[in-house]
Amino acid sequence: MIKTRTAVVTGSTSGIGKGIARTLAASGCSIMLNGFGEPAAIEMQRAELAHKLHTQVLYHGADLSNRHECVSLIGAAREQLGSVDNLVNNAGVQHVSPVESFPPDRWHAILAINLTAAFHTIQTALPSMRQRAWGRILNIASTHGLVASVGKAAYVAAKHGLVGLTKVVALETAGSGITCNAICPGWVSTPLVEEQIAAIAKKKNITHEEAARDMLLEKQPTGAFTTTEQIGALVAFLCTNEASNITGASLPIDGGWLAQ
Repeated sequence: MIKTRTAVVTGSTSGIGKGIARTLAASGCSIMLNGFGEPAAIEMQRAELAHKLHTQVLYHGADLSNRHECVSLIGAAREQLGSVDNLVNNAGVQHVSPVESFPPDRWHAILAINLTAAFHTIQTALPSMRQRAWGRILNIASTHGLVASVGKAAYVAAKHGLVGLTKVVALETAGSGITCNAICPGWVSTPLVEEQIAAIAKKKNITHEEAARDMLLEKQPTGAFTTTEQIGALVAFLCTNEASNITGASLPIDGGWLAQ
């Protein structure tokens, strides 16, 4: 049971993070949302979750490319929710380009948000987790944390780094009541992936539906997108007492991508 627990979910105003936050809230967690977007839309999301799922839902607009704001996010959650029991590092950005022409500013931004921010939030959350002898840290990596694709140097480097960070934190917290795991989704229908589908459609001069099918069949044998609800359900299980001996794992949820 994770009812009465608390959770910080970064990048939770859209996509995978939004689905994870909804699932954890439905399980009884108090939630600290984080992410970018229109203030009115974020407030609507926050109020809807709180009202429909009868749990406390707050929002913090930390820019995760900034260490001080990462620290502020965890501090605010601890102060306003009472604790940070579950930390889900989900925020991520993407840029696709060959290495020779990869913009250095995009490299630094992707590493900062996809990897370094997780280090800062984990480092800040761990001391109080140790004091309570309980905590769950979930890093949303990717199949690209385990394999590579062309054009995604920074994203692949960051996600591989996130898998490595997960393993180190798991070893350093083993036996303490804290676990740390990485979840590695394949293609998920999110705004980030929709942008890539649109780029494929434009490049090949095909329809959006044809581009989505081509993307799926190239990597994901099931031919189906992983859903945010499926990822949320896996996160919720890993936040339970029953998952206390799962730590340091990189868990694919990828429609068979890595089985090939």
